[in-house]
Amino acid sequence: MPVAERWARTWATVGRSAPRGEYEALLARYAEPARHYHTVQHLGECFAVWDSVRDLATRPGECELALWYHDAVYDPFASDNEARSADLAAAALGGNDAVTTNVRTMILATKHDATAPGGDASLVVDVDLAILGAAPQRFEEYERQVREEYSWVPGPLFRSKRRQILAAFLARPAIYQTAPLRERFEARARVNLARSIEALGG
Repeated sequence: MPVAERWARTWATVGRSAPRGEYEALLARYAEPARHYHTVQHLGECFAVWDSVRDLATRPGECELALWYHDAVYDPFASDNEARSADLAAAALGGNDAVTTNVRTMILATKHDATAPGGDASLVVDVDLAILGAAPQRFEEYERQVREEYSWVPGPLFRSKRRQILAAFLARPAIYQTAPLRERFEARARVNLARSIEALGG
């Protein structure tokens, strides 16, 4: 589905109209020069996975809005990107209602520092993490893209921190919380993570 068509459909699904110029502003964010992984490529890959599991969602329109905005803010020097992305989504939605609350919850869950709260939020998180279970060539490209986003971090420090992050995913009883995506990605994600940790010197 063309990106612009998806954008219009997403907003229609939640019974809202997107603010004027919001689509262009959001895509401009995903095209910022400091980004190498958190780009429209990642957004497109998320939607490709999302389309295969959309029917599992209780509130698919809200999930899709959360995916649109989950990396709206990406500053590699900051630790509050998810919160600021959630704020942008809330401002675009223009209300303090259940739709806004649900979208905020799902975006905040993509911080990946804790287990998602279940339901639709877990589905959104699993879609965001699908890259971990990508084909080896794409996973290796992803790792290079992440390194480019943190090119300012000295090599030894980057490798140490990256090992910690990947090892934390590998240590989980299950990386994916939704059965269809666990069946599709879990085994390959574990192979990818183990290989990357080894390459990083872990």
